[in-house]
Amino acid sequence: MSTASTERNRRFVRRLLPVAGGSLVAAAGALVAVGCFLGLYVRPTSDDWCAAWKSRDLGVLGITHDFYATQNGRITNAFLSGLVYGDGFAGTKVLPTVIVVAFTVGLVLLGIVFLRCLGAKPPVLLLVAAALAVQAVIYYGGTRSYQVLLWAPATISHTVPSVIGVWALLLGIWTVRRPRDALRTAGFAAAFLIGFAIGTLSESFSLVSGLLAACVGLLAVPRLKLARTWRPFTWCLLWCSGVVCGLVVLTTSPGARWRRAQQPPKESVLSAAELRGTYEDWLHMWDTVTGQWAYLGAAAVGVLLGLGAGLAAPVPAPGQRESGPAVPRKALVALLLLPVLVVVLGSFAVVVGLRSGYGPTGWTYARTWTNYLVPMELALCAYGVLLGLWARRFTAGRGAASWALPAGIVVTAGLALASLAVLVPGVKQLTTATVTRSVAWDAQNSRIRTGAAAGAADLGYRPMHIGNLAEPFFTSDYRRDWVAACVSAWYGIERIHRL
Repeated sequence: MSTASTERNRRFVRRLLPVAGGSLVAAAGALVAVGCFLGLYVRPTSDDWCAAWKSRDLGVLGITHDFYATQNGRITNAFLSGLVYGDGFAGTKVLPTVIVVAFTVGLVLLGIVFLRCLGAKPPVLLLVAAALAVQAVIYYGGTRSYQVLLWAPATISHTVPSVIGVWALLLGIWTVRRPRDALRTAGFAAAFLIGFAIGTLSESFSLVSGLLAACVGLLAVPRLKLARTWRPFTWCLLWCSGVVCGLVVLTTSPGARWRRAQQPPKESVLSAAELRGTYEDWLHMWDTVTGQWAYLGAAAVGVLLGLGAGLAAPVPAPGQRESGPAVPRKALVALLLLPVLVVVLGSFAVVVGLRSGYGPTGWTYARTWTNYLVPMELALCAYGVLLGLWARRFTAGRGAASWALPAGIVVTAGLALASLAVLVPGVKQLTTATVTRSVAWDAQNSRIRTGAAAGAADLGYRPMHIGNLAEPFFTSDYRRDWVAACVSAWYGIERIHRL
């Protein structure tokens, strides 16, 4: 290929990339923005009622003590709930936007660090597109979209931990690179404290993040030459120590002991029957996950990101090896396989916890799947980036046809857009259900408040189900209807009856 032709091709590709990236930002951003917009139409259901009246009547510290002493021991979870519900239900309306903004910024920064480690210049537009596309498939790709992004109790337990995890990873990278001892000490202390908070926030994410930190820590032993100092190992060790301490506090709390006492006796999780049942549940769960091919959109946008980043990276001459520290092949293979190990074992650990807490139907609580779906999507995106960088260097180093790179950009962008398009019907359905319910709920709320202000002690309530969540009268025995009891406590009346 002539020099002039090569230059024309390069200019064409540099014009094509912003178009592809901008299209993905617009498509994924629109889907994610819908979730933020729907936050304004979120109305309480299920656990919302209990968290709201306890936050109002007991305060942040009061609900934290209540969770520790009488509920489940999740003190960080209760503290965040107290903050979210501190002003009634206003916090639940802005929480989706807070999650999206924090997640997007964290993922973009993490992508910058990742690409720089690979020796590539980070294309910001494509990084934003990747961050938004990954979030879109996480929020809307599963069977419980309402719970993953809009229902505060689930987002606090299973979506917020992933956001914290991304920022904790950034903190860990920052810590191990600090030359000053005081800053490193502060970063190490933060690793333990954040790990402890995670241990008392979400058992599922604690298992997944602990597994990831343990594996990374083992690979970061300087003898394997993936790390030059003991700092990464130390950070991972402190994170795991904090998580373990948090889990110990949670599991030994009076609230957790009370919760376990309410469950009927059952076999040990290590018994043959339970292990077989857990394995079958794990297969059922993965059958559901793999049935949603939109998750592969993360890999497609990763390849596009790798192609874009590869354009700005210097291409080694034929026969020339890339510079960098010599790392044993086995250590590199282990590092590449690490995400697969974490996702497989982490998802199994999530199912073990669900089966232990909720029985044979526990695996259907899809809101908890977020704890391993986020690492899975990030891994798919990272593998896509590596594939894109390799494809760029392969084509550039061998003088491949001029159409290869533009075709690759068009195909990967098209696949990513197609994966987002698959989500549109579900988002439309979610929007209709959320907005319609909010209008009916507001009318009922006004009626109940008027009756309570007039001194009524027993008022009618019409259940308004959404997101497969419990509403009052979910059980025929009113004495066991904790949702109805929390609704009554919120409105300051004695009881409610079905309309």
